[in-house]
Amino acid sequence: MIGIEISETLKTVYAAQIEDRDGQYQVIVPEREVEAGTITTGETYRVALLTSPTNQADATETSNRASTDAEAYNGPPVSTGDRRTVDIESTGDQGDGIAKIDNGYVLIVPEATVGDRVTVEIDQARDNVGFATVVDRHPGSV
Repeated sequence: MIGIEISETLKTVYAAQIEDRDGQYQVIVPEREVEAGTITTGETYRVALLTSPTNQADATETSNRASTDAEAYNGPPVSTGDRRTVDIESTGDQGDGIAKIDNGYVLIVPEATVGDRVTVEIDQARDNVGFATVVDRHPGSV
């Protein structure tokens, strides 16, 4: 198993869409992030934005689905030991691969790069982010 070093100051990781509201841009924070106690309403936080390869139609559909699903949130969509085949969509600040599964849930995958299709085993599943290790690489990935 590969050790994953996570900054103590990391509060949350989730997928969201930036919205233009009368010339001001907003990132909507899912209610579950506040309920989990990782962040507090009325506080100021520094954020990092990662691009997504989705087109506008996909982003709108994902946003609408996430709004509905947030109301019925029952914890992370994976558990420790689960295996999933994922596509690495972006790279984090530490160089780890980032994949999104079930309604934008983020998996951080060391030793994976953008374009990789890999099967991973979940090492840790937090309410807002999971950490996984590559157990198999699939042909045709970069």
